Amino acid sequence: MPAPGTDAATTPLDLAAVRAQVDACLDEFLTAKIRGASHRELSSELPEAVHHFVQAGGKRLRPLLCVIGWQAAGGRGTPPPVIRVAAALEMFHAFALIHDDIMDRSATRRGHPTAHRALAARHPDVRDPAWFGASAAILAGDLALAWSDELLNTSGALAEPLAEVRRVVDTMREDVIHGQYLDLLTQLRPAADLDAPLKVILYKTAKYTVECPLHTGMALAGADRACLQRATRFALPLGEAFQLRDDLLGVFGDPAATGKPVLDDLREGKHTVLLAHAHRKATPHQRAVLDHLVGDPGLTDAGAATVRDILHATGAPEETERLITTRRRESLDALNRAHFPPAATAALAHIADLATARTS
Repeated sequence: MPAPGTDAATTPLDLAAVRAQVDACLDEFLTAKIRGASHRELSSELPEAVHHFVQAGGKRLRPLLCVIGWQAAGGRGTPPPVIRVAAALEMFHAFALIHDDIMDRSATRRGHPTAHRALAARHPDVRDPAWFGASAAILAGDLALAWSDELLNTSGALAEPLAEVRRVVDTMREDVIHGQYLDLLTQLRPAADLDAPLKVILYKTAKYTVECPLHTGMALAGADRACLQRATRFALPLGEAFQLRDDLLGVFGDPAATGKPVLDDLREGKHTVLLAHAHRKATPHQRAVLDHLVGDPGLTDAGAATVRDILHATGAPEETERLITTRRRESLDALNRAHFPPAATAALAHIADLATARTS
């Protein structure tokens, strides 16, 4: 909160404080769920798994954007309802990531075992620990989805803005699930097709990660359509740049910083803009090598090094970097024309820098 006598619209937003408030809200909520399961003589393993997953880290980008959206639309301070709504977005994100890790067969997330691996490790004596872990993690993700609704319902927001928030959040949920399915379908598209991964980015990242959290906070503050449209013009190119950076880090990043192995995306055969650029510029021999190695579940470090050599030879990383730079510029140009309050504008510019220049 700004000091007495200061203007909240111009006082810089303390994003670290917002993150701490959201974390405290999530910790209190999930600790109560663990206690509640024990009091009802139910296993506390699933709420503990969600609690551990949420506590293990994360950028809290969506909650931050929700609070910035609230203030960009004229909201003042960080009252409990906006913090709880922001926490609901992070809880939904936990659901999405837990299920995403199962689908991707990922072993680690944020430097820790994924939920399905951690739950399997708790019961090594079952007949099929991998099946048990995946099944239990699906249920843990389902709990996170239900609890994201509970956080919204108990946010304390007034009925009218909460109804509009629910409309935004419902659309967000549909978009990210459709985006996830589009991601699966890209395996059926030619490797050089750029349109397919760009459409996945639109629904799975740009709308979900940037636009909808901003719109959620703005809806809570009673924003009009023009305000939401200005946010969209900033959000969509930034969301695209964010995912393009993620794709680069998935292949060239430092696992110590990203918390994720650099083999996962290549072993999964993820159809990215990076690989589409490589296929477009590759020689027939290079293309054949990419087809042979990318998507191989047993891909070795040596094989991944060969893939990276081909990516560099085709100029695909440089092309992706140019696209990131272009989208970031488009986003900041839109932000400069949006005329949001100065504090919100500065916070969004800071988020744009973090999202596009990050190393993790």
